[in-house]
Amino acid sequence: MSSAHRAAYSSDASLYRVAPRAIVRPRDTEEVAATVEVCRELEMPVTARGAGTSVAGNAVGAGVVIDFSRHMNRVLDLDAEARRARVQPGTVHATLQAAAQEVRLRFGPDPSTHTRCTIGGMIGNNACGSRTLGYGRTVDNVEELDALTMRGERFAASTRLLGPPGVTGAARVTDELRRVIGAHLAVARTEFATFGRQVSGYAVDNLLPERGFDVGGLLVGSEGTLAIVTEATVRLVADPAHRLLVVLGYADFGAAGDAVPTILTFGPTACEGIDARIVEVVTSRRGPGSVPPLPNGRAWLFVELSGDTEESVRERAAGLVAACAAIDAAVVHDTRLAASLWRIREDGAGLAGRAPSGLPAYAGWEDAAVPPARIGDYLRSFDELVRAHGLTAMPYGHLGDGCVHVRLDFPLTATDGTRRFREFLVAAADLVVGFGGSLSGEHGDGRARGELLPRMYSPAAIGLFGAVKAAFDPDGLLNPGVMVDPDPMDAGIRVAGARPVRERLALAYHGDNGDFGAAVHRCTGVGKCRADSTASGGVMCPSYLATRDEKDSTRGRARVLQEMLDGELADGWRSEAVHDALDLCLSCKGCASDCPTGIDMAAYKSEVLHQSYRGRMRPRSHYALGWLPRWSRLAASAPRLVNRMMGVRALRRPALWLAGVDSRRSLPAFADQTFRKWFVANAGQRRTEGRPVVLFVDSFTDHFAPQVAMDMVRVLEAAGYRPRITERATCCALTWITTGQLDAARRILGRTLDQLGPALAEGTPIVGIEPSCTGVLRGDLVELIDTDDSRKLAAATVTLAELLTRDESWQAPSLRDVRVIAQPHCHHHAVMGWQADERLLADAGAELVRLGGCCGLAGNFGVEIGHYEVSTAVAANQLLPALEAAGAQDVLLADGFSCRTQAADLADRDGVHLAQLLARRLPDAASRAGVESTGSER
Repeated sequence: MSSAHRAAYSSDASLYRVAPRAIVRPRDTEEVAATVEVCRELEMPVTARGAGTSVAGNAVGAGVVIDFSRHMNRVLDLDAEARRARVQPGTVHATLQAAAQEVRLRFGPDPSTHTRCTIGGMIGNNACGSRTLGYGRTVDNVEELDALTMRGERFAASTRLLGPPGVTGAARVTDELRRVIGAHLAVARTEFATFGRQVSGYAVDNLLPERGFDVGGLLVGSEGTLAIVTEATVRLVADPAHRLLVVLGYADFGAAGDAVPTILTFGPTACEGIDARIVEVVTSRRGPGSVPPLPNGRAWLFVELSGDTEESVRERAAGLVAACAAIDAAVVHDTRLAASLWRIREDGAGLAGRAPSGLPAYAGWEDAAVPPARIGDYLRSFDELVRAHGLTAMPYGHLGDGCVHVRLDFPLTATDGTRRFREFLVAAADLVVGFGGSLSGEHGDGRARGELLPRMYSPAAIGLFGAVKAAFDPDGLLNPGVMVDPDPMDAGIRVAGARPVRERLALAYHGDNGDFGAAVHRCTGVGKCRADSTASGGVMCPSYLATRDEKDSTRGRARVLQEMLDGELADGWRSEAVHDALDLCLSCKGCASDCPTGIDMAAYKSEVLHQSYRGRMRPRSHYALGWLPRWSRLAASAPRLVNRMMGVRALRRPALWLAGVDSRRSLPAFADQTFRKWFVANAGQRRTEGRPVVLFVDSFTDHFAPQVAMDMVRVLEAAGYRPRITERATCCALTWITTGQLDAARRILGRTLDQLGPALAEGTPIVGIEPSCTGVLRGDLVELIDTDDSRKLAAATVTLAELLTRDESWQAPSLRDVRVIAQPHCHHHAVMGWQADERLLADAGAELVRLGGCCGLAGNFGVEIGHYEVSTAVAANQLLPALEAAGAQDVLLADGFSCRTQAADLADRDGVHLAQLLARRLPDAASRAGVESTGSER
């Protein structure tokens, strides 16, 4: 594996960094066995890994990391009648859930990372989720495990879900386990299984005779330290016929916790808690409309009741509201509203990476649990502890189970940061143990809590853990440093080694106090970039969805950049590993909006390219595609000649090679007449009255798609506006930005600011045409030019939909007979948001199918040599299947020039800009159709 791959796997979703020697991505059990055999001979440690969403450091190791998510990720069998499924360990939870839902079943546990976490990882941690009260923990839903020891012994362990537990194979291991448990019966009976969320340590109570010597139950939650699971049979359950959400408001989180024992008497499926701190962070990141109205209070419990009849569920809900001592309550009958309310909890969990203090917030003490009867007192004591240590926190979690999640703003980059981190964890461990609780309630001990286990368990129990480990793994090669003989909890903390990078940067990094290092370390590893969110309109991360390679995920790239900044990669900015990781980044900016931490990999890629090519020759495509607006202006003097020349095969192929363009790509034709020339030539026909707006005429529209801007003029004039353009051509410098030519981009944008200065002084709106260019004015501009004028331009720039939907006098034309297949441009989604467009189309009555994901062309990315396969694979995720299924009369709405080009190239389907769609419905549309066409995008 390359340095980029090793860097990408150096961390998971925890604080810890452990660089592996190698990564293995097996295709089947035989390859796993072969890997184990080689590692045993070499005395090389092995760490099993699923999606790497562990927040305790369970999925990183210094030897060989086995990534099961790449190939061993299939549902092998699903028996609806028996209600069970057999899966490989790398199967994503959402994949299993989708398969089960086809037969009206589900896998019970549902952690917040369900879109990307794997079943193998859930088994390793004994994961739970929000509905444990109704469906149990992972261990309560596993029937059988196929596993492999580091000695090469294969065995199958059935759990008590199938009747008396049993083990086939591995006689050496089972004989030793029987001897071990026989010598520790008193410890196993008194210190374990004291309440449902006691996850810390090995679940040795499963080995007791009265529990049937359940080796499978022991393996669940053992964090890959005992054996490697290669297949699992899991139980499926039927969803209840009726669900109902009750939201209860309380004065504070402690008061909400006090109500839990009463609530549990009503048999809820879920009882989740959040407080105002989480709600405020969701509102600040997602906007006020992201949080539906909540009952009065500063803390809330989300209680889900379920049952066979609607009447019985409603009766229980009424009784719950009467008994729970809430200051306000809401019984939510609308399923869509219920989904929106649950989203607060799910989004809050991801967005908790920034504390109320504004500082980064970290895992490390994030899932302690206490018996539910004591949760209220524990929450109050925990808040006092946090204040005493000078920290701030955002607690939330499974209060019905007594499990509290929290992210804390540990000062890890301070000189005494790791000392303060250790002191807090020790104090927090003593606090939770004093309440009869568990250091971990579902995430496992990992590297964060293994050292603390002696504070929770007796020396005899700790000795029992060691004996169990020795029975399975006498050589200590499976996930060493975790649980048994643990590494220090303050060793290898990734952020503690981060150094600030503020000198000679091209971008301002306003959100990170000008520190590129802080920007890169925003990534906490939650792995949302590995989830396919395109069905719900998400964009991140198209390259990972195409390759399924960790280094091509936003997280993987962030890890590589972190390694670079920490000095672990040779050659710094010019490191081959860095450029390898960033090569397939489409600069779509999907992560800037979809990642909970707000990481902006497109900006970081631009910075890396700027720094690495500073003062030296660049790739050919940087000069050809990066300077495209300049070449377009030259071509505008003789567009027909240029088009004819590019149609000659003998000229076209070498020209493409020189430009760094893949020969399979078509070249858009230059328009016979640019939009700016048309606008000046038709000045006498323009409106002389109306509210002024300035069109930002980008190079793509001006030279390749002038009809779009012509139609926008007509739409704006019909709406009562008076469109104007700048005296001289303007450019957003997008192509220079994406190729990292940021000094040139700053100069170009400076000239654009000068041209737009008079309009800004008058308070005239600037209407963008091309979404990517509009996005530059709204975002990148201020990062490159930090002035009052740049901020004014960012605030003054709007999309066509934003302008029209804010205009109360504008009446949307009827689109009731139109079915729209919409491909929002990635930058439109990420920077401006597509809500205004969605509202406009809804008001017009259009039937809308909104696609998620990226079209795959992404400006210069998809045409560059070496990117064609990934570009088309990205398109095959959403865009191409949607176009194949579309009817002949359906309209492809794609404001982005790249999006329309990709659809035309790969599906022979023409797309239209919103301005063109609206212009078709103007009163004179029929008489003017085609009259002003001066060139084609095809």
